[in-house]
Amino acid sequence: MATDDASATTTDQLTFTNPVTRYPTISPPEQQQDEPGLESQIEPQADLGEQSYRGTGRLEGRKALVTGADSGIGAAVAIAFAREGADVAITYLPSEERDAQHVAEVIRDAGSTAVTIPGDLTDPAFCQEVVERAAAELAGLDILVNNAGKQVAVESLEELPDDQLEQTYQANVLAMFRITKAALKHLPPGSTIINTTSIEAYKPAPILLDYASTKAAINNFTKGLAQQLAPKGIRVNAVAPGPVWTPLQTSGGQPPEKLPQFGQSTPLGRAGQPTEMAPAYVFLASPESSFVIGETLNANGGMPTP
Repeated sequence: MATDDASATTTDQLTFTNPVTRYPTISPPEQQQDEPGLESQIEPQADLGEQSYRGTGRLEGRKALVTGADSGIGAAVAIAFAREGADVAITYLPSEERDAQHVAEVIRDAGSTAVTIPGDLTDPAFCQEVVERAAAELAGLDILVNNAGKQVAVESLEELPDDQLEQTYQANVLAMFRITKAALKHLPPGSTIINTTSIEAYKPAPILLDYASTKAAINNFTKGLAQQLAPKGIRVNAVAPGPVWTPLQTSGGQPPEKLPQFGQSTPLGRAGQPTEMAPAYVFLASPESSFVIGETLNANGGMPTP
């Protein structure tokens, strides 16, 4: 049965449960925010793991930079990393300050250091700056999560504005290249890089041509860079989420009229919650995945991929 409270569960990620019913099937009302969208304004509220992610010390002493971590998957990953013992720097757009401060508060409540770095990753200079600030304020860097992204639905290629096409590639692909390049000098052997791709890399929606093609590029970038950096002891992997309830969907990522059915086409019959993505990132960041390199881990509710 649908409910307006997506975060009603108190079940943590380690409790044996039925994945179909761990979270309710949501039917979000039609809604529209200006880009980039705020976590605090989506209905229903998503679960970022504030009450439902339980840490086990798997990242004690680690230093992580997570881009786009004010909301959605990035926020859930930052919270999970902190609960696992890592200090975390997060990036976000200045308009997302309110959401970012909430995430920073949760990180600090976990006993970890939180570094907040507002700015626009489509600016090449900021891509360099954010890495240097994170490494300086965390006193090192050994986890990089390239998660920030732009997604705006457009009905046809003819209607796709050229500036949107360029901005999507700047945010999703070029920023990833630039940040990773800047981070390499700080990453010691044993470090990990995790890139956020998407089910859209395999099953592109007709209304997301620019976004979906960037996600396919991220898969390719991940596999190539993984081979390049493996001899240096730096592992590169990716996570490909399916439909996950985040502000990305309400700020142009989906047509408003499609939101009430969002995620219900998965075999589980529901959209994912951001906190359900976090364990994949924790696994790929932790030493227990030491022989996992160039992998794209699909967390999509059962949607088949190649």
